[in-house]
Amino acid sequence: KKLCVKAAKEHSIPKDLNKVLENKVMETVLDLSYVKLSVLEMTCSGDADREGIVSKSVSSHSDLIPGVYEGGLKIWECTFDLMDYFSEAEIEFTNKTVLDLGCGAGLLGIVALRGKADRVHFQDYNSTVIDEITLPNVVANCINEGRRMGSGKDRKASKPPSKRPRKAEGLPDVLNRCRFFSGEWSQVSQLLLSSTKPFSKYDIILTSETIYNPDYYSALHDTLAQLLDKNGCVYLASKVHYFGVGGGIYLFEKFIEEKNVFRTSMVKTIDQGLQRCIMEIAFKDSC
Repeated sequence: KKLCVKAAKEHSIPKDLNKVLENKVMETVLDLSYVKLSVLEMTCSGDADREGIVSKSVSSHSDLIPGVYEGGLKIWECTFDLMDYFSEAEIEFTNKTVLDLGCGAGLLGIVALRGKADRVHFQDYNSTVIDEITLPNVVANCINEGRRMGSGKDRKASKPPSKRPRKAEGLPDVLNRCRFFSGEWSQVSQLLLSSTKPFSKYDIILTSETIYNPDYYSALHDTLAQLLDKNGCVYLASKVHYFGVGGGIYLFEKFIEEKNVFRTSMVKTIDQGLQRCIMEIAFKDSC
Protein backbone atom coordinates (compact mmCIF):
# COMPACT_ATOMS: atom_id res chain seq x y z
CA LYS A 1 0.00 0.00 0.00
CA LYS A 2 1.18 3.48 -0.77
CA LEU A 3 1.29 5.44 2.46
CA CYS A 4 0.51 9.09 2.80
CA VAL A 5 3.80 10.87 3.47
CA LYS A 6 3.19 13.97 5.55
CA ALA A 7 6.14 16.36 5.34
CA ALA A 8 8.02 17.04 8.55
CA LYS A 9 8.40 20.41 10.16
CA GLU A 10 9.81 21.78 13.37
CA HIS A 11 7.45 23.93 15.44
CA SER A 12 9.06 26.91 17.10
CA ILE A 13 8.10 27.79 20.66
CA PRO A 14 6.35 31.18 20.62
CA LYS A 15 8.04 33.91 22.65
CA ASP A 16 4.69 34.85 24.18
CA LEU A 17 3.72 31.72 26.09
CA ASN A 18 0.39 33.25 27.10
CA LYS A 19 -0.65 32.94 23.44
CA VAL A 20 0.02 29.18 23.65
CA LEU A 21 -2.34 28.89 26.62
CA GLU A 22 -4.99 31.30 25.32
CA ASN A 23 -8.52 29.82 25.50
CA LYS A 24 -7.16 26.55 26.85
CA VAL A 25 -8.94 24.87 29.74
CA MET A 26 -6.75 22.38 31.57
CA GLU A 27 -7.51 19.17 33.43
CA THR A 28 -5.10 17.21 35.60
CA VAL A 29 -4.21 13.55 35.76
CA LEU A 30 -1.47 12.06 37.95
CA ASP A 31 -0.33 15.58 38.82
CA LEU A 32 0.08 16.55 35.14
CA SER A 33 -1.89 19.27 33.37
CA TYR A 34 -3.38 18.64 29.94
CA VAL A 35 -5.73 20.43 27.54
CA LYS A 36 -9.37 19.51 28.02
CA LEU A 37 -10.37 17.91 24.72
CA SER A 38 -14.12 18.64 24.86
CA VAL A 39 -13.39 22.39 25.10
CA LEU A 40 -10.78 22.18 22.34
CA GLU A 41 -13.30 20.46 20.07
CA MET A 42 -15.70 23.36 20.55
CA THR A 43 -13.15 26.15 20.16
CA CYS A 44 -10.57 24.84 17.68
CA SER A 45 -11.41 25.97 14.16
CA GLY A 46 -10.07 28.07 11.28
CA ASP A 47 -6.32 28.61 11.35
CA ALA A 48 -5.94 26.55 14.53
CA ASP A 49 -7.34 23.51 12.72
CA ARG A 50 -5.78 23.94 9.26
CA GLU A 51 -5.54 20.18 8.82
CA GLY A 52 -9.25 19.88 9.66
CA ILE A 53 -8.55 16.98 12.03
CA VAL A 54 -10.60 18.29 14.95
CA SER A 55 -13.72 18.82 12.83
CA LYS A 56 -13.20 15.54 10.91
CA SER A 57 -12.65 13.53 14.10
CA VAL A 58 -15.78 15.04 15.71
CA SER A 59 -18.01 14.67 12.64
CA SER A 60 -16.94 11.09 11.88
CA HIS A 61 -16.91 10.07 15.60
CA SER A 62 -13.51 8.55 14.89
CA ASP A 63 -10.28 8.50 16.88
CA LEU A 64 -8.37 7.48 13.77
CA ILE A 65 -8.52 8.47 10.09
CA PRO A 66 -5.50 6.74 8.48
CA GLY A 67 -3.17 9.15 6.70
CA VAL A 68 -5.22 12.15 7.91
CA TYR A 69 -5.48 11.97 11.68
CA GLU A 70 -3.54 9.41 13.71
CA GLY A 71 -5.16 9.63 17.15
CA GLY A 72 -3.08 12.36 18.82
CA LEU A 73 -6.04 14.32 20.23
CA LYS A 74 -6.85 11.54 22.67
CA ILE A 75 -4.80 10.20 25.61
CA TRP A 76 -4.74 6.42 25.14
CA GLU A 77 -4.61 4.04 28.10
CA CYS A 78 -1.17 2.54 27.36
CA THR A 79 0.32 5.98 28.11
CA PHE A 80 -0.66 5.48 31.75
CA ASP A 81 0.73 1.91 31.69
CA LEU A 82 4.09 3.29 30.61
CA MET A 83 4.02 6.05 33.23
CA ASP A 84 3.32 3.43 35.92
CA TYR A 85 6.20 1.34 34.59
CA PHE A 86 8.65 4.28 34.83
CA SER A 87 7.91 4.47 38.58
CA GLU A 88 7.97 0.71 39.18
CA ALA A 89 11.18 0.11 37.25
CA GLU A 90 12.73 3.39 38.44
CA ILE A 91 13.62 4.41 34.90
CA GLU A 92 16.32 7.07 35.10
CA PHE A 93 15.89 10.12 32.82
CA THR A 94 18.53 12.37 34.42
CA ASN A 95 20.82 13.90 31.75
CA LYS A 96 19.30 11.69 29.04
CA THR A 97 18.22 12.73 25.54
CA VAL A 98 14.63 11.56 25.06
CA LEU A 99 12.20 11.33 22.14
CA ASP A 100 8.43 11.07 22.74
CA LEU A 101 7.44 9.47 19.42
CA GLY A 102 3.79 9.75 18.39
CA CYS A 103 3.51 11.98 21.44
CA GLY A 104 -0.11 13.21 21.29
CA ALA A 105 -0.62 14.98 24.62
CA GLY A 106 3.11 14.64 25.35
CA LEU A 107 2.65 13.25 28.87
CA LEU A 108 5.50 10.73 28.50
CA GLY A 109 7.94 13.44 27.45
CA ILE A 110 6.71 15.70 30.26
CA VAL A 111 7.45 12.91 32.78
CA ALA A 112 10.96 12.66 31.28
CA LEU A 113 11.38 16.44 31.70
CA ARG A 114 10.30 16.14 35.33
CA GLY A 115 12.87 13.39 35.68
CA LYS A 116 15.55 15.95 34.68
CA ALA A 117 16.15 14.73 31.14
CA ASP A 118 18.76 16.85 29.39
CA ARG A 119 16.68 17.22 26.20
CA VAL A 120 13.20 16.05 25.24
CA HIS A 121 11.87 16.09 21.69
CA PHE A 122 8.18 15.59 20.89
CA GLN A 123 6.84 14.22 17.59
CA ASP A 124 3.28 13.74 16.37
CA TYR A 125 1.90 13.02 12.90
CA ASN A 126 -0.40 16.05 13.03
CA SER A 127 0.81 19.65 13.32
CA THR A 128 -2.53 20.64 14.91
CA VAL A 129 -1.83 18.18 17.75
CA ILE A 130 1.60 19.73 18.38
CA ASP A 131 0.32 23.33 18.32
CA GLU A 132 -2.99 22.89 20.12
CA ILE A 133 -2.23 20.07 22.57
CA THR A 134 1.43 19.07 23.01
CA LEU A 135 2.98 22.54 23.24
CA PRO A 136 0.25 23.92 25.56
CA ASN A 137 0.61 20.85 27.81
CA VAL A 138 4.38 21.22 28.07
CA VAL A 139 4.07 24.97 28.73
CA ALA A 140 1.32 24.50 31.34
CA ASN A 141 3.34 21.87 33.20
CA CYS A 142 6.43 24.10 33.18
CA ILE A 143 4.46 27.00 34.65
CA ASN A 144 2.52 24.88 37.14
CA GLU A 145 5.81 23.59 38.43
CA GLY A 146 6.73 27.17 39.29
CA ARG A 147 9.10 27.07 36.32
CA ARG A 148 10.99 24.25 37.99
CA MET A 149 10.67 20.67 36.86
CA GLY A 150 12.14 18.50 39.57
CA SER A 151 11.61 14.80 40.13
CA GLY A 152 8.17 15.47 41.54
CA LYS A 153 8.92 13.38 44.62
CA ASP A 154 9.85 16.23 46.93
CA ARG A 155 7.00 18.62 46.15
CA LYS A 156 4.78 19.54 49.08
CA ALA A 157 1.06 19.00 48.67
CA SER A 158 -0.51 22.22 47.52
CA LYS A 159 -4.00 23.34 46.66
CA PRO A 160 -5.35 21.88 43.39
CA PRO A 161 -4.24 23.80 40.30
CA SER A 162 -6.80 26.15 38.79
CA LYS A 163 -8.46 25.18 35.52
CA ARG A 164 -6.89 28.19 33.82
CA PRO A 165 -3.11 27.95 33.61
CA ARG A 166 -1.11 30.65 35.36
CA LYS A 167 0.33 33.49 33.32
CA ALA A 168 3.69 32.76 31.80
CA GLU A 169 6.47 35.28 32.35
CA GLY A 170 9.49 34.73 30.15
CA LEU A 171 10.62 31.42 28.74
CA PRO A 172 11.09 28.81 31.47
CA ASP A 173 14.54 27.24 31.20
CA VAL A 174 12.96 23.83 30.85
CA LEU A 175 11.42 24.82 27.50
CA ASN A 176 14.90 25.45 26.12
CA ARG A 177 15.44 21.70 26.51
CA CYS A 178 12.48 20.89 24.22
CA ARG A 179 11.92 20.65 20.47
CA PHE A 180 8.65 19.87 18.70
CA PHE A 181 8.13 18.15 15.35
CA SER A 182 5.17 17.09 13.22
CA GLY A 183 5.04 14.85 10.17
CA GLU A 184 5.41 11.23 9.15
CA TRP A 185 8.19 9.32 10.95
CA SER A 186 10.58 8.83 8.04
CA GLN A 187 10.28 12.52 7.15
CA VAL A 188 11.01 13.58 10.74
CA SER A 189 14.10 11.30 10.82
CA GLN A 190 15.32 12.87 7.59
CA LEU A 191 14.74 16.38 8.95
CA LEU A 192 16.70 15.63 12.14
CA LEU A 193 19.57 13.81 10.46
CA SER A 194 20.03 16.39 7.69
CA SER A 195 19.59 19.45 9.93
CA THR A 196 22.32 22.03 10.38
CA LYS A 197 21.37 22.17 14.07
CA PRO A 198 23.49 19.86 16.23
CA PHE A 199 21.73 16.55 16.74
CA SER A 200 22.71 13.62 18.93
CA LYS A 201 20.83 10.33 18.83
CA TYR A 202 18.38 9.48 21.60
CA ASP A 203 19.27 7.59 24.76
CA ILE A 204 15.58 6.78 25.29
CA ILE A 205 12.66 6.67 22.85
CA LEU A 206 9.17 6.48 24.37
CA THR A 207 6.21 5.44 22.26
CA SER A 208 2.69 4.36 23.15
CA GLU A 209 -0.09 2.87 20.99
CA THR A 210 1.80 3.47 17.75
CA ILE A 211 1.75 -0.11 16.38
CA TYR A 212 -1.99 -0.45 15.69
CA ASN A 213 -1.47 -0.46 11.91
CA PRO A 214 0.93 -3.05 10.38
CA ASP A 215 1.32 -0.80 7.30
CA TYR A 216 3.41 1.55 9.49
CA TYR A 217 5.78 -1.08 10.94
CA SER A 218 8.54 -0.59 8.39
CA ALA A 219 8.61 3.21 8.84
CA LEU A 220 8.58 2.87 12.63
CA HIS A 221 11.34 0.24 12.67
CA ASP A 222 13.55 2.34 10.36
CA THR A 223 12.97 5.46 12.46
CA LEU A 224 13.99 3.65 15.65
CA ALA A 225 17.06 2.22 13.90
CA GLN A 226 18.10 5.66 12.60
CA LEU A 227 17.44 7.77 15.70
CA LEU A 228 18.28 5.53 18.68
CA ASP A 229 21.76 5.79 20.16
CA LYS A 230 23.78 2.57 19.80
CA ASN A 231 23.37 1.89 23.54
CA GLY A 232 19.91 3.46 23.76
CA CYS A 233 16.62 1.88 24.69
CA VAL A 234 13.02 2.09 23.40
CA TYR A 235 10.03 1.65 25.73
CA LEU A 236 6.97 0.76 23.69
CA ALA A 237 3.49 0.32 25.18
CA SER A 238 0.75 -1.40 23.19
CA LYS A 239 -2.40 -3.44 23.30
CA VAL A 240 -1.84 -7.11 22.50
CA HIS A 241 -4.22 -6.75 19.54
CA TYR A 242 -5.94 -3.83 17.83
CA PHE A 243 -9.30 -4.98 16.53
CA GLY A 244 -10.27 -3.46 13.20
CA VAL A 245 -6.76 -2.35 12.21
CA GLY A 246 -5.00 -5.65 12.79
CA GLY A 247 -1.79 -4.61 14.53
CA GLY A 248 -0.54 -5.66 17.95
CA ILE A 249 2.46 -6.36 20.12
CA TYR A 250 3.25 -9.91 18.98
CA LEU A 251 2.92 -9.01 15.31
CA PHE A 252 5.37 -6.13 15.78
CA GLU A 253 7.70 -8.36 17.82
CA LYS A 254 7.76 -10.86 14.93
CA PHE A 255 8.44 -8.01 12.47
CA ILE A 256 11.42 -6.88 14.60
CA GLU A 257 12.77 -10.46 14.83
CA GLU A 258 12.69 -10.82 11.06
CA LYS A 259 14.61 -7.57 10.57
CA ASN A 260 17.32 -8.84 12.96
CA VAL A 261 18.47 -5.36 14.07
CA PHE A 262 16.99 -5.17 17.59
CA ARG A 263 16.46 -7.48 20.53
CA THR A 264 13.22 -7.20 22.47
CA SER A 265 11.92 -8.17 25.87
CA MET A 266 8.43 -7.98 27.33
CA VAL A 267 8.94 -6.20 30.63
CA LYS A 268 5.34 -5.95 31.77
CA THR A 269 1.92 -7.40 30.90
CA ILE A 270 -1.30 -5.78 32.09
CA ASP A 271 -4.33 -8.05 32.21
CA GLN A 272 -7.12 -5.68 33.27
CA GLY A 273 -9.48 -5.02 30.35
CA LEU A 274 -7.88 -5.53 26.95
CA GLN A 275 -4.50 -7.18 27.52
CA ARG A 276 -1.63 -4.72 27.13
CA CYS A 277 2.16 -5.00 27.20
CA ILE A 278 5.29 -2.96 27.58
CA MET A 279 8.21 -3.96 25.41
CA GLU A 280 11.82 -2.88 25.77
CA ILE A 281 13.79 -2.65 22.52
CA ALA A 282 17.57 -2.26 22.13
CA PHE A 283 20.14 -2.90 19.41
CA LYS A 284 21.34 -6.52 19.30
CA ASP A 285 24.97 -5.44 19.62
CA SER A 286 24.40 -2.88 22.40
CA CYS A 287 26.06 -3.37 25.79
